[in-house]
Amino acid sequence: MERRYSMNRFLEAMKRVAIEIEIAIKSEDLGYLDSSNSSGEEQLKLDVKSDKIIEDELSKLSDIKAVVSEEKDSILELNGQGRYIVCYDPLDGSSLIDANLSVGTIFGIYDGELRGESIIASGYIVYGPRLELVFTTREGRPQLYRLIGDEFKYIKSLTLNERGKLNSSGATQRYWKPHHKRLIEELFQEGYRLRYSGGMVPDLHHILIKGGGLFSYPATSDNINGKLRQLFEVIPFALIFERANGEAIDENCYRLLELTPEDIHDRSSCFFGSKYEIDRVRVAYGR
Repeated sequence: MERRYSMNRFLEAMKRVAIEIEIAIKSEDLGYLDSSNSSGEEQLKLDVKSDKIIEDELSKLSDIKAVVSEEKDSILELNGQGRYIVCYDPLDGSSLIDANLSVGTIFGIYDGELRGESIIASGYIVYGPRLELVFTTREGRPQLYRLIGDEFKYIKSLTLNERGKLNSSGATQRYWKPHHKRLIEELFQEGYRLRYSGGMVPDLHHILIKGGGLFSYPATSDNINGKLRQLFEVIPFALIFERANGEAIDENCYRLLELTPEDIHDRSSCFFGSKYEIDRVRVAYGR
């Protein structure tokens, strides 16, 4: 009962975050700062603004012990008596904003050690033609909410079919391994449609809304450990896909929810999809 109350308060806080960041996207400066984040990437002013919005909202929740952000070098303690740690990417795909494409926020709530088995809830926000938020716990299906008027309304739960039609294949193709390239080409030969914007949130949201498909971001010769961050992006979406009747694995075909990062900014290869597509990954990667 106490956890359910905490998750409800957290969800309401993220709804406020969504509205605040949406306003910032539409009105704030899109330029770069003279600084970089923990991954060495240039920081947009909006990245830092979004990070601050989330930090400020979560600091009001007494049960949030600390936060870990893609834009921060280390864990930031908020409430010493709190229980949960929230890991988040404040503005995934922010470099797409100047092209007026959809971007998002990703978040995961951990109870205990920062690893896949400790995540208890996760979600994401889509800033697109409509402002939408998806949230799930380990006990239920992902729930879709949409801002209608001045408040978020529940729309539906999200469930994947056994097989989809979309193929979102990330990373630079020249650095793909041969078996990964064959996998992608075979899916296209089966009639899959390419849907890839360069933003993790809109691309995975697309698969969830349409009922299935494959999102892949493999390890490559230029990113041998993969590119996407485990705590901020990979593990939160793994929970969402598993709760939506899908699967989420790495190139060794281990469940992403079994990852145990050694560092808060560790990365991983990742494959998210319906059961059919993930089975195809297992075959392609020899598992």
